[in-house]
Amino acid sequence: MTEPEQPRTAPPTGRTTEKGAGKPGSRAAESAEAGRAAGAGVAGKVSRRGTWAKLNPLLRLLILTQLAFNVGFFAVLPFLAEHLGTAIGMAGWMVGFVLGLRTFSQQGLFVVGGALADRYGVRPVVLAGCALRIAGFAWLGYADEDWSVIGSVLLIGFAAALFSPAVESEVARQAVVWEASGGGPRTSVLALFTVAGQAGAFVGPLIGALLLAVDYRVVCLTGAGVFVLVLAGHARLLPQHIPGRERVEVRRGLGGLLRNRRFLALCCAYGAYLLAYNQLYLLLPDEVERATGSQGALAWLFGLSSLLVVAAQLPVTRWAAGRLDLRRSMAGGLLLIALGFAVVGLARPAEWTGTAGLLPAAGFVVLLTLGQMLVAPAARAWVPDLAVEGRLGLYTGAMSSVSGLIVLVGSAGAGALMDADLPAAVPWLVLAAVPVASVLLIPGPTTAGRRK
Repeated sequence: MTEPEQPRTAPPTGRTTEKGAGKPGSRAAESAEAGRAAGAGVAGKVSRRGTWAKLNPLLRLLILTQLAFNVGFFAVLPFLAEHLGTAIGMAGWMVGFVLGLRTFSQQGLFVVGGALADRYGVRPVVLAGCALRIAGFAWLGYADEDWSVIGSVLLIGFAAALFSPAVESEVARQAVVWEASGGGPRTSVLALFTVAGQAGAFVGPLIGALLLAVDYRVVCLTGAGVFVLVLAGHARLLPQHIPGRERVEVRRGLGGLLRNRRFLALCCAYGAYLLAYNQLYLLLPDEVERATGSQGALAWLFGLSSLLVVAAQLPVTRWAAGRLDLRRSMAGGLLLIALGFAVVGLARPAEWTGTAGLLPAAGFVVLLTLGQMLVAPAARAWVPDLAVEGRLGLYTGAMSSVSGLIVLVGSAGAGALMDADLPAAVPWLVLAAVPVASVLLIPGPTTAGRRK
């Protein structure tokens, strides 16, 4: 197996030592700043096709991996709740419990997958995760008892906890290398990664809906088949050793992470964004049903969000690359998200229904998606500057795990507000305040986190 094409210049790792993390004058900071300055000059000229053509084979493989992951995942999971409630006959609380277990086994264990990627390398962790996902989907297709469903769902979630942080951390590291070699801002690569994921999230449910006409088992086996192809492709194409990525011991990494206040502050700000995004599944359905009497319009609003990301993510990222540093990009995105909540909260007392009643919800989806386009690439691009040398996988996984915990607690609070005897606008306005407050948590700018 040949190694992926690499820049001719000696690339930085994109990870800094504990003493040099994020400090002006460090080698990583200087290299990243030089690459960022070069990238900003071409940011406005780089098209989606141009960015893709300039990427090395490893980055192309990893971005296509994200597309395939989401096609396989979203072909199966959106239809799970209905399958559990009707075909298997689970009680509503049990369906919710199973879905919560899947989320916990995935997001909560991202830090484990990231640490294992640092210790053993990307290839074995990705291959193991794909194998577990295949087994989990196949098992789910034949599961007809509670214990069997729970086991298969836990396996599906843990599989993602292995391969996702491994892939995401390597994409972030390669994006830093690409930026330092003059290819363009790292956020362009991470935006392309986001677009691939959203495209998969859009195509997957369409495939699943078509196959559901046959049987849910066929849906599960098709999802497993997608991961069989991913496993085979990565066994053939993913390098045994990726240049610049050194394996480290798992021990002692967590202590440094917990003392890294700037990174933890970034996690909290990112968690506020994820909490807001999670309201697509909590507050938004309630508002759509109030306005129209059903949740039929939800599919159109979700489609609107996905298509916005696919169509506008790279133009938005190019615009931000030449004008905003990472902190300002995150702050601007969070304020847009807050505005989206405020639009619904301020319109709620009017009690509009029908098409007019959907307009505030549509405004919320558009503003939330625009905010996501600014926040997500910036946060992922910032992690390599804050991570300790050799621990990028751990830090990437930890950001997802910490954010997942924030979403768990915050969503419970949002649900309590919905159940309380309060004016209907209160949950929306309270959640509008969360992103605004989180702007204060974003780490201050450093040389390593600044684009000119």
